[in-house]
Amino acid sequence: MARIGLTGLGTMGAALALNIAEKGYPIAVHNRSTERTRAFLDEAGPLAEAITATESFEALAGALETPRAVIAMVPAGDPVDAVIEGLLPHLEKGDLIIDAGNANFHDTRRREADLARQGFNFIGMGVSGGEDGARHGPSIMVGGPAESYAPIEEIVEAIAARYKDEPCAAHLGPDGAGHFVKTVHNGIEYADMQLIAEVYGMLRDGQGRAPGQIAELFAEWNGGPLHSYLVEISAAVLAAKDPETKRPMVEMIVDAAGQKGTGRWTLIEALTLGQSATAIEAAVAARSWSAAREARAAGAEILAAPEGKCHPVLDSDLEEALLAARIIGYAQGMALLAAASEEYEWGLDLARIAEIWRAGCIIRSALLDDIASAVREGLPHGQLIFAPRFVGRLAEGMPALRRVVTCGLAAGLPMPAMAAAIGFYDTMRTARGTTDLIQAQRDFFGAHGFARIDGGEGHHGPW
Repeated sequence: MARIGLTGLGTMGAALALNIAEKGYPIAVHNRSTERTRAFLDEAGPLAEAITATESFEALAGALETPRAVIAMVPAGDPVDAVIEGLLPHLEKGDLIIDAGNANFHDTRRREADLARQGFNFIGMGVSGGEDGARHGPSIMVGGPAESYAPIEEIVEAIAARYKDEPCAAHLGPDGAGHFVKTVHNGIEYADMQLIAEVYGMLRDGQGRAPGQIAELFAEWNGGPLHSYLVEISAAVLAAKDPETKRPMVEMIVDAAGQKGTGRWTLIEALTLGQSATAIEAAVAARSWSAAREARAAGAEILAAPEGKCHPVLDSDLEEALLAARIIGYAQGMALLAAASEEYEWGLDLARIAEIWRAGCIIRSALLDDIASAVREGLPHGQLIFAPRFVGRLAEGMPALRRVVTCGLAAGLPMPAMAAAIGFYDTMRTARGTTDLIQAQRDFFGAHGFARIDGGEGHHGPW
Protein backbone atom coordinates (compact mmCIF):
# COMPACT_ATOMS: atom_id res chain seq x y z
CA MET A 1 0.00 0.00 0.00
CA ALA A 2 1.13 3.56 -0.69
CA ARG A 3 1.98 5.88 2.19
CA ILE A 4 0.50 8.96 0.48
CA GLY A 5 -1.43 9.85 -2.68
CA LEU A 6 -1.23 12.69 -5.18
CA THR A 7 -3.63 13.82 -7.87
CA GLY A 8 -2.58 16.29 -10.55
CA LEU A 9 0.50 15.30 -12.52
CA GLY A 10 1.28 18.64 -14.12
CA THR A 11 4.77 20.10 -13.88
CA MET A 12 4.68 20.73 -10.12
CA GLY A 13 2.67 17.64 -9.20
CA ALA A 14 4.91 15.28 -11.16
CA ALA A 15 8.05 16.82 -9.64
CA LEU A 16 6.65 16.59 -6.11
CA ALA A 17 5.59 12.96 -6.61
CA LEU A 18 9.10 12.02 -7.75
CA ASN A 19 10.57 13.86 -4.76
CA ILE A 20 8.34 11.87 -2.39
CA ALA A 21 9.19 8.57 -4.06
CA GLU A 22 12.90 9.35 -4.03
CA LYS A 23 12.79 10.02 -0.29
CA GLY A 24 11.54 6.46 0.26
CA TYR A 25 7.79 6.97 0.66
CA PRO A 26 5.61 4.78 -1.61
CA ILE A 27 3.14 7.02 -3.41
CA ALA A 28 -0.03 6.44 -5.44
CA VAL A 29 -0.69 8.93 -8.24
CA HIS A 30 -3.67 9.96 -10.33
CA ASN A 31 -4.39 12.42 -13.09
CA ARG A 32 -7.57 13.43 -14.87
CA SER A 33 -5.95 12.25 -18.11
CA THR A 34 -4.98 8.58 -17.82
CA GLU A 35 -2.54 9.04 -20.71
CA ARG A 36 -0.61 11.53 -18.59
CA THR A 37 -0.54 9.07 -15.67
CA ARG A 38 0.93 6.34 -17.86
CA ALA A 39 3.46 8.74 -19.38
CA PHE A 40 4.52 9.90 -15.92
CA LEU A 41 5.15 6.32 -14.84
CA ASP A 42 7.30 5.77 -17.93
CA GLU A 43 9.26 8.95 -17.16
CA ALA A 44 9.85 7.97 -13.53
CA GLY A 45 12.62 5.49 -14.37
CA PRO A 46 13.83 3.46 -11.37
CA LEU A 47 11.53 5.45 -9.06
CA ALA A 48 8.53 3.78 -10.74
CA GLU A 49 8.98 0.91 -8.30
CA ALA A 50 7.78 3.19 -5.50
CA ILE A 51 4.86 4.59 -7.52
CA THR A 52 1.38 3.11 -7.95
CA ALA A 53 -0.42 4.55 -10.96
CA THR A 54 -4.22 4.73 -10.66
CA GLU A 55 -6.92 5.78 -13.11
CA SER A 56 -9.76 6.85 -10.83
CA PHE A 57 -10.32 8.49 -7.46
CA GLU A 58 -11.71 5.20 -6.20
CA ALA A 59 -8.54 3.35 -7.22
CA LEU A 60 -6.38 6.12 -5.72
CA ALA A 61 -8.14 5.86 -2.37
CA GLY A 62 -7.97 2.07 -2.50
CA ALA A 63 -4.20 2.12 -2.99
CA LEU A 64 -3.52 4.06 0.23
CA GLU A 65 -2.76 3.09 3.80
CA THR A 66 -5.33 4.26 6.31
CA PRO A 67 -5.84 6.89 7.49
CA ARG A 68 -5.43 8.13 3.95
CA ALA A 69 -3.61 11.31 2.90
CA VAL A 70 -4.02 12.72 -0.61
CA ILE A 71 -2.23 15.76 -2.07
CA ALA A 72 -4.18 17.80 -4.63
CA MET A 73 -1.75 19.55 -6.97
CA VAL A 74 -4.22 21.25 -9.31
CA PRO A 75 -4.96 24.88 -10.29
CA ALA A 76 -6.59 27.07 -7.66
CA GLY A 77 -10.34 27.55 -7.57
CA ASP A 78 -12.94 25.22 -9.01
CA PRO A 79 -10.46 22.41 -9.82
CA VAL A 80 -9.69 21.99 -6.11
CA ASP A 81 -13.38 21.76 -5.25
CA ALA A 82 -13.82 19.22 -8.06
CA VAL A 83 -11.02 17.06 -6.64
CA ILE A 84 -12.55 17.20 -3.17
CA GLU A 85 -15.98 16.29 -4.55
CA GLY A 86 -14.50 13.38 -6.50
CA LEU A 87 -12.44 12.04 -3.59
CA LEU A 88 -14.90 12.25 -0.70
CA PRO A 89 -17.13 9.28 -1.68
CA HIS A 90 -14.05 7.05 -1.53
CA LEU A 91 -12.57 8.38 1.72
CA GLU A 92 -13.41 7.66 5.35
CA LYS A 93 -13.79 10.05 8.24
CA GLY A 94 -10.38 11.00 9.56
CA ASP A 95 -8.72 10.89 6.13
CA LEU A 96 -6.75 13.92 4.99
CA ILE A 97 -6.81 16.07 1.82
CA ILE A 98 -3.88 18.42 1.25
CA ASP A 99 -4.23 21.35 -1.18
CA ALA A 100 -0.66 22.07 -2.30
CA GLY A 101 -1.55 24.56 -5.03
CA ASN A 102 -1.59 28.37 -4.97
CA ALA A 103 -5.02 28.63 -3.37
CA ASN A 104 -6.70 31.77 -2.12
CA PHE A 105 -6.51 31.45 1.65
CA HIS A 106 -10.21 32.36 2.00
CA ASP A 107 -11.04 29.24 -0.02
CA THR A 108 -8.73 27.21 2.21
CA ARG A 109 -10.49 28.45 5.33
CA ARG A 110 -13.87 27.57 3.81
CA ARG A 111 -12.78 24.10 2.73
CA GLU A 112 -11.16 23.26 6.05
CA ALA A 113 -14.30 24.26 7.95
CA ASP A 114 -16.64 22.41 5.57
CA LEU A 115 -14.61 19.20 5.67
CA ALA A 116 -14.17 19.35 9.44
CA ARG A 117 -17.96 19.41 9.83
CA GLN A 118 -18.07 16.21 7.76
CA GLY A 119 -15.35 14.53 9.79
CA PHE A 120 -12.51 14.89 7.29
CA ASN A 121 -9.14 16.59 7.71
CA PHE A 122 -7.86 19.29 5.37
CA ILE A 123 -4.69 21.37 5.23
CA GLY A 124 -3.48 24.09 2.88
CA MET A 125 0.18 23.72 1.97
CA GLY A 126 2.06 26.45 0.13
CA VAL A 127 4.91 25.07 -1.98
CA SER A 128 7.55 27.42 -3.40
CA GLY A 129 10.54 26.78 -5.61
CA GLY A 130 9.12 26.05 -9.05
CA GLU A 131 9.65 22.73 -10.78
CA ASP A 132 13.22 22.31 -9.58
CA GLY A 133 12.23 23.06 -6.00
CA ALA A 134 9.32 20.64 -6.07
CA ARG A 135 11.60 17.93 -7.43
CA HIS A 136 14.65 18.47 -5.22
CA GLY A 137 13.42 20.41 -2.19
CA PRO A 138 10.91 23.28 -1.97
CA SER A 139 10.09 25.66 0.85
CA ILE A 140 6.83 24.43 2.36
CA MET A 141 4.32 26.54 4.32
CA VAL A 142 1.61 24.51 6.07
CA GLY A 143 -1.68 25.76 7.47
CA GLY A 144 -4.45 23.81 9.16
CA PRO A 145 -5.10 21.93 12.41
CA ALA A 146 -1.83 20.72 13.96
CA GLU A 147 -3.34 17.28 14.50
CA SER A 148 -4.17 17.03 10.79
CA TYR A 149 -0.60 17.86 9.85
CA ALA A 150 1.05 15.46 12.30
CA PRO A 151 0.59 12.26 10.21
CA ILE A 152 2.43 13.74 7.21
CA GLU A 153 4.97 15.95 8.99
CA GLU A 154 7.73 13.38 8.49
CA ILE A 155 7.13 13.27 4.73
CA VAL A 156 6.89 17.06 4.38
CA GLU A 157 10.14 17.65 6.22
CA ALA A 158 11.87 14.90 4.24
CA ILE A 159 11.00 16.41 0.85
CA ALA A 160 11.62 20.06 1.84
CA ALA A 161 14.71 22.08 1.03
CA ARG A 162 17.30 22.22 3.76
CA TYR A 163 19.27 25.15 5.11
CA LYS A 164 22.23 24.14 7.28
CA ASP A 165 20.53 20.75 7.64
CA GLU A 166 17.26 22.25 8.91
CA PRO A 167 14.11 21.54 6.84
CA CYS A 168 12.61 24.61 5.19
CA ALA A 169 9.11 23.50 6.13
CA ALA A 170 6.89 24.42 9.06
CA HIS A 171 3.34 24.28 10.33
CA LEU A 172 2.57 27.99 10.59
CA GLY A 173 -0.95 28.14 11.97
CA PRO A 174 -4.59 27.08 11.54
CA ASP A 175 -6.87 27.03 8.47
CA GLY A 176 -5.54 29.34 5.72
CA ALA A 177 -2.28 30.44 7.39
CA GLY A 178 0.00 28.43 5.11
CA HIS A 179 -1.62 29.59 1.90
CA PHE A 180 -1.67 33.21 3.10
CA VAL A 181 2.06 33.09 3.84
CA LYS A 182 2.64 31.61 0.37
CA THR A 183 0.55 34.42 -1.16
CA VAL A 184 2.63 37.10 0.57
CA HIS A 185 5.80 35.24 -0.44
CA ASN A 186 4.63 35.60 -4.03
CA GLY A 187 3.84 39.28 -3.51
CA ILE A 188 7.38 39.89 -2.28
CA GLU A 189 8.57 37.89 -5.29
CA TYR A 190 6.65 40.24 -7.61
CA ALA A 191 8.30 43.27 -6.00
CA ASP A 192 11.78 41.77 -6.11
CA MET A 193 11.46 40.82 -9.77
CA GLN A 194 10.21 44.28 -10.68
CA LEU A 195 13.03 46.01 -8.78
CA ILE A 196 15.60 43.89 -10.61
CA ALA A 197 13.88 44.64 -13.91
CA GLU A 198 14.01 48.39 -13.22
CA VAL A 199 17.75 48.21 -12.63
CA TYR A 200 18.07 46.22 -15.86
CA GLY A 201 16.07 48.93 -17.63
CA MET A 202 18.36 51.68 -16.39
CA LEU A 203 21.45 49.76 -17.46
CA ARG A 204 19.96 48.90 -20.86
CA ASP A 205 18.03 52.04 -21.77
CA GLY A 206 19.77 54.61 -19.60
CA GLN A 207 23.36 53.49 -20.17
CA GLY A 208 23.15 51.44 -23.36
CA ARG A 209 24.66 48.29 -21.91
CA ALA A 210 24.21 44.96 -23.67
CA PRO A 211 22.50 42.04 -21.91
CA GLY A 212 25.79 40.17 -21.62
CA GLN A 213 27.41 43.10 -19.83
CA ILE A 214 24.47 43.39 -17.45
CA ALA A 215 24.67 39.64 -16.82
CA GLU A 216 28.27 40.02 -15.70
CA LEU A 217 27.32 42.82 -13.31
CA PHE A 218 24.44 40.82 -11.81
CA ALA A 219 26.70 37.80 -11.39
CA GLU A 220 29.20 40.01 -9.55
CA TRP A 221 26.45 41.40 -7.30
CA ASN A 222 25.26 37.89 -6.51
CA GLY A 223 28.54 37.36 -4.69
CA GLY A 224 27.76 40.15 -2.22
CA PRO A 225 24.85 41.52 -0.13
CA LEU A 226 22.43 41.03 -3.05
CA HIS A 227 23.08 37.26 -3.10
CA SER A 228 19.75 35.66 -3.98
CA TYR A 229 18.10 33.23 -6.33
CA LEU A 230 16.46 35.96 -8.39
CA VAL A 231 19.69 37.91 -8.97
CA GLU A 232 21.44 34.63 -9.81
CA ILE A 233 18.89 33.59 -12.43
CA SER A 234 18.70 37.12 -13.84
CA ALA A 235 22.43 36.88 -14.60
CA ALA A 236 21.91 33.49 -16.23
CA VAL A 237 18.95 34.69 -18.29
CA LEU A 238 20.77 37.79 -19.55
CA ALA A 239 23.80 35.72 -20.54
CA ALA A 240 21.76 33.22 -22.57
CA LYS A 241 21.71 33.28 -26.40
CA ASP A 242 18.81 32.43 -28.68
CA PRO A 243 19.80 29.19 -30.48
CA GLU A 244 18.10 30.37 -33.70
CA THR A 245 19.19 34.00 -34.06
CA LYS A 246 22.28 33.92 -31.78
CA ARG A 247 21.01 37.18 -30.28
CA PRO A 248 20.60 37.57 -26.52
CA MET A 249 17.58 35.45 -25.63
CA VAL A 250 16.00 38.24 -23.59
CA GLU A 251 15.82 40.43 -26.72
CA MET A 252 13.60 37.82 -28.41
CA ILE A 253 11.01 37.75 -25.62
CA VAL A 254 7.79 39.80 -25.82
CA ASP A 255 7.76 42.39 -23.02
CA ALA A 256 4.35 41.44 -21.59
CA ALA A 257 4.54 39.72 -18.20
CA GLY A 258 2.01 37.16 -17.05
CA GLN A 259 0.57 36.78 -13.56
CA LYS A 260 -1.50 34.07 -11.91
CA GLY A 261 -3.27 36.13 -9.26
CA THR A 262 -1.22 35.82 -6.07
CA GLY A 263 0.23 39.32 -6.46
CA ARG A 264 -3.25 40.78 -6.77
CA TRP A 265 -4.45 38.73 -3.80
CA THR A 266 -1.59 40.16 -1.73
CA LEU A 267 -2.73 43.70 -2.58
CA ILE A 268 -6.38 42.95 -1.87
CA GLU A 269 -5.54 41.61 1.57
CA ALA A 270 -3.15 44.49 2.27
CA LEU A 271 -5.92 46.99 1.53
CA THR A 272 -8.45 44.98 3.53
CA LEU A 273 -6.12 44.93 6.54
CA GLY A 274 -5.20 48.62 6.19
CA GLN A 275 -1.59 47.86 5.33
CA SER A 276 0.86 49.38 2.87
CA ALA A 277 2.29 47.12 0.20
CA THR A 278 3.26 49.82 -2.29
CA ALA A 279 6.32 48.05 -3.71
CA ILE A 280 4.19 44.99 -4.44
CA GLU A 281 1.39 47.17 -5.80
CA ALA A 282 3.82 48.87 -8.18
CA ALA A 283 5.06 45.50 -9.39
CA VAL A 284 1.54 44.22 -10.05
CA ALA A 285 0.68 47.48 -11.84
CA ALA A 286 3.81 47.23 -13.98
CA ARG A 287 2.81 43.74 -15.13
CA SER A 288 -0.67 45.00 -15.97
CA TRP A 289 0.75 47.94 -17.92
CA SER A 290 3.09 45.60 -19.75
CA ALA A 291 0.09 43.81 -21.25
CA ALA A 292 -0.99 47.03 -23.02
CA ARG A 293 1.64 46.63 -25.72
CA GLU A 294 -0.29 48.34 -28.54
CA ALA A 295 -1.12 51.32 -26.35
CA ARG A 296 2.49 51.61 -25.21
CA ALA A 297 3.70 51.49 -28.79
CA ALA A 298 1.30 54.30 -29.65
CA GLY A 299 2.36 56.23 -26.55
CA ALA A 300 5.97 56.10 -27.68
CA GLU A 301 4.89 58.14 -30.73
CA ILE A 302 2.29 60.38 -29.07
CA LEU A 303 3.64 61.32 -25.66
CA ALA A 304 6.57 63.70 -25.25
CA ALA A 305 9.79 62.34 -23.84
CA PRO A 306 11.56 64.34 -21.13
CA GLU A 307 14.22 66.76 -22.25
CA GLY A 308 16.31 66.25 -19.13
CA LYS A 309 19.11 63.76 -18.86
CA CYS A 310 21.20 62.46 -16.03
CA HIS A 311 24.75 61.37 -15.73
CA PRO A 312 25.15 57.58 -15.60
CA VAL A 313 24.87 56.37 -12.03
CA LEU A 314 27.64 54.27 -10.55
CA ASP A 315 27.29 50.51 -10.44
CA SER A 316 27.79 50.75 -6.69
CA ASP A 317 24.81 53.12 -6.48
CA LEU A 318 22.64 50.67 -8.39
CA GLU A 319 23.72 47.84 -6.10
CA GLU A 320 22.98 49.81 -2.94
CA ALA A 321 19.69 51.11 -4.36
CA LEU A 322 18.49 47.62 -5.19
CA LEU A 323 19.42 46.38 -1.72
CA ALA A 324 17.60 49.24 0.02
CA ALA A 325 14.47 48.81 -2.10
CA ARG A 326 14.55 45.03 -1.54
CA ILE A 327 14.64 45.55 2.25
CA ILE A 328 11.57 47.77 1.98
CA GLY A 329 9.75 45.15 -0.11
CA TYR A 330 10.42 42.50 2.52
CA ALA A 331 9.42 44.94 5.28
CA GLN A 332 6.03 45.58 3.70
CA GLY A 333 5.45 41.85 3.30
CA MET A 334 6.37 41.08 6.92
CA ALA A 335 4.08 43.85 8.19
CA LEU A 336 1.23 42.37 6.18
CA LEU A 337 1.89 38.93 7.65
CA ALA A 338 1.81 40.40 11.16
CA ALA A 339 -1.48 42.20 10.51
CA ALA A 340 -3.12 39.06 9.11
CA SER A 341 -1.85 36.99 12.02
CA GLU A 342 -3.54 39.35 14.45
CA GLU A 343 -6.75 39.60 12.42
CA TYR A 344 -7.20 35.85 11.97
CA GLU A 345 -5.58 34.80 15.27
CA TRP A 346 -3.01 32.61 13.55
CA GLY A 347 -0.05 33.24 15.82
CA LEU A 348 2.38 33.42 12.90
CA ASP A 349 6.06 33.14 13.81
CA LEU A 350 7.57 35.70 11.44
CA ALA A 351 11.13 34.67 12.27
CA ARG A 352 10.37 31.04 11.43
CA ILE A 353 8.75 32.13 8.16
CA ALA A 354 11.91 34.02 7.22
CA GLU A 355 13.94 30.92 8.09
CA ILE A 356 11.95 28.54 5.90
CA TRP A 357 12.37 30.98 3.02
CA ARG A 358 16.17 30.70 3.20
CA ALA A 359 16.32 27.73 0.81
CA GLY A 360 14.09 26.17 -1.81
CA CYS A 361 11.85 29.16 -2.48
CA ILE A 362 12.00 31.86 -5.14
CA ILE A 363 12.72 34.79 -2.79
CA ARG A 364 15.56 33.09 -0.93
CA SER A 365 18.28 35.64 -0.28
CA ALA A 366 21.13 36.58 2.03
CA LEU A 367 18.82 39.04 3.81
CA LEU A 368 16.61 36.40 5.39
CA ASP A 369 18.99 35.43 8.20
CA ASP A 370 19.10 39.05 9.32
CA ILE A 371 15.33 39.38 8.95
CA ALA A 372 14.78 36.34 11.17
CA SER A 373 17.23 37.70 13.76
CA ALA A 374 15.66 41.16 13.66
CA VAL A 375 12.20 39.72 14.30
CA ARG A 376 13.47 37.68 17.26
CA GLU A 377 15.16 40.75 18.70
CA GLY A 378 11.88 42.65 18.44
CA LEU A 379 10.68 45.04 15.75
CA PRO A 380 10.18 48.59 17.06
CA HIS A 381 6.56 49.54 16.36
CA GLY A 382 6.29 46.36 14.29
CA GLN A 383 8.42 47.79 11.49
CA LEU A 384 11.36 45.90 10.00
CA ILE A 385 12.83 49.17 8.71
CA PHE A 386 13.09 50.38 12.34
CA ALA A 387 15.11 47.33 13.41
CA PRO A 388 18.69 48.19 14.40
CA ARG A 389 19.97 45.60 11.91
CA PHE A 390 18.39 47.54 9.04
CA VAL A 391 18.41 51.20 10.10
CA GLY A 392 22.09 51.51 9.24
CA ARG A 393 21.79 49.65 5.96
CA LEU A 394 18.94 51.89 4.86
CA ALA A 395 20.83 55.02 5.93
CA GLU A 396 23.65 53.92 3.64
CA GLY A 397 21.43 52.74 0.79
CA MET A 398 18.68 55.36 0.58
CA PRO A 399 20.92 58.15 -0.84
CA ALA A 400 21.86 55.75 -3.65
CA LEU A 401 18.21 54.82 -4.19
CA ARG A 402 17.31 58.52 -4.43
CA ARG A 403 20.09 59.13 -6.97
CA VAL A 404 19.01 56.18 -9.07
CA VAL A 405 15.32 57.13 -9.09
CA THR A 406 16.10 60.81 -9.73
CA CYS A 407 18.23 59.82 -12.69
CA GLY A 408 15.54 57.45 -13.97
CA LEU A 409 12.81 60.07 -13.70
CA ALA A 410 14.96 62.70 -15.45
CA ALA A 411 15.61 60.27 -18.31
CA GLY A 412 11.98 59.12 -18.53
CA LEU A 413 12.71 55.56 -17.40
CA PRO A 414 9.79 53.90 -15.62
CA MET A 415 10.76 52.98 -12.06
CA PRO A 416 7.45 52.49 -10.23
CA ALA A 417 8.64 50.01 -7.60
CA MET A 418 11.80 51.90 -6.67
CA ALA A 419 9.87 55.17 -6.45
CA ALA A 420 7.24 53.46 -4.30
CA ALA A 421 9.94 52.22 -1.95
CA ILE A 422 11.18 55.79 -1.45
CA GLY A 423 7.63 57.03 -0.85
CA PHE A 424 7.10 54.43 1.88
CA TYR A 425 10.43 55.16 3.55
CA ASP A 426 9.88 58.92 3.54
CA THR A 427 6.34 58.59 4.86
CA MET A 428 7.52 56.39 7.73
CA ARG A 429 10.18 58.92 8.75
CA THR A 430 7.78 61.91 8.68
CA ALA A 431 6.39 62.67 12.14
CA ARG A 432 3.69 65.02 10.86
CA GLY A 433 2.39 64.33 7.41
CA THR A 434 -0.15 66.07 5.20
CA THR A 435 -3.32 64.14 5.96
CA ASP A 436 -4.44 66.96 8.26
CA LEU A 437 -5.49 68.68 5.03
CA ILE A 438 -7.22 65.53 3.80
CA GLN A 439 -9.17 65.28 7.05
CA ALA A 440 -10.18 68.93 6.67
CA GLN A 441 -11.31 68.31 3.10
CA ARG A 442 -13.35 65.28 4.19
CA ASP A 443 -15.01 67.33 6.89
CA PHE A 444 -15.70 70.20 4.48
CA PHE A 445 -17.57 68.14 1.89
CA GLY A 446 -18.90 65.30 4.05
CA ALA A 447 -18.90 66.50 7.66
CA HIS A 448 -16.88 63.43 8.61
CA GLY A 449 -15.27 65.11 11.58
CA PHE A 450 -11.68 64.98 12.76
CA ALA A 451 -9.54 64.61 15.86
CA ARG A 452 -7.78 67.68 17.28
CA ILE A 453 -4.14 67.61 18.38
CA ASP A 454 -5.23 69.12 21.73
CA GLY A 455 -7.70 66.34 22.31
CA GLY A 456 -11.07 64.95 21.35
CA GLU A 457 -12.72 63.21 18.40
CA GLY A 458 -15.56 64.24 16.10
CA HIS A 459 -14.72 67.92 15.77
CA HIS A 460 -15.78 70.04 12.79
CA GLY A 461 -14.10 73.02 11.13
CA PRO A 462 -15.36 76.60 10.75
CA TRP A 463 -16.10 76.24 7.02
